[in-house]
Amino acid sequence: MSEQQPESVRQAWQGVVDTARRSAAEGLVVGTSGNVSARVGDLVLVTPSGVPYDRLGPDDAVGVDLEGHQVLGDLGPTSELPLHLAVYRSTDAAAVVHTHAVHATAVSTLVAEVPLVHYAAAILGGPVRTAAYARYGTPELADAMLEALRDRTGCLLANHGTVTYGDTLDQAYDRTAQLEWLCHLWLTASSVPGRAPALLSTAQLAEVTEALKGYGQRG
Repeated sequence: MSEQQPESVRQAWQGVVDTARRSAAEGLVVGTSGNVSARVGDLVLVTPSGVPYDRLGPDDAVGVDLEGHQVLGDLGPTSELPLHLAVYRSTDAAAVVHTHAVHATAVSTLVAEVPLVHYAAAILGGPVRTAAYARYGTPELADAMLEALRDRTGCLLANHGTVTYGDTLDQAYDRTAQLEWLCHLWLTASSVPGRAPALLSTAQLAEVTEALKGYGQRG
């Protein structure tokens, strides 16, 4: 990346690369599937299309404006750019993570909403919905995703994968990991012959949502 780029852009790009590599290392994507982005002002830094994450360096940054016009880099942006831009135009997100996580993708083929088998759903704003299927890279998929993301910070994409967003790349990634874990848990519990997992009520989930407001360390 050019030395003329602001430090905030350089740091954000490194974060995008690190997060993309982490998603591959932790099994949430295979090869170059999935993609990661971060917003710095009106600039969206996004992983390029078809380039292995371990080959990306500081000079490979790819950036577009909020209309999708490329303003930084020579590599072409991910084909899922419409997904990322739709999130940024509709929310105050600073980061988006899209994966093809195995258990979450499996669940996306089974249910319209992830059953409330654990209070981790509260981390994503409530019961996680599955967006209607549409081909990858299309405006139709972006529209379906936004509908599933209403009042949520993550959703499943039918027969495809996951999308989560957050105030930081770490937060967006953590939400992806929690969603994959939640789906894995439900698949495991529901696979026991003759038994069905007990589910939480919406009131119980609301109680957890309220409790989470005070969770963590106070600075």
